[in-house]
Amino acid sequence: METVTKLTAEKPLVIFSKSTCCMCHTIKSLFCDFGVNPTVHELDEMPRGPEIEQALSRLGCSPTVPAVFIGGELVGGSNEVMSHHLNRSLIPMLRRAGAMWV
Repeated sequence: METVTKLTAEKPLVIFSKSTCCMCHTIKSLFCDFGVNPTVHELDEMPRGPEIEQALSRLGCSPTVPAVFIGGELVGGSNEVMSHHLNRSLIPMLRRAGAMWV
């Protein structure tokens, strides 16, 4: 869990993903469409990926990917991100975290 905390504190928008996950791709594309450059950690390409995935599970991420952190805080997975997007709270969250300026 320490690794997750460290990785999410370093950048305003962090996504834990798997390169073969279609929902991960969708969430990454959504942020890129906003003009935001997320820091993406592909768990299936990292030596400590399984350990990080277990830590995400302990934090309550189910499924474990995608797991989105904005400003160091867990937002959740694709359902939570899309809910924030649809109720127009996602962009203000990104602005507050310094991930987006416009």
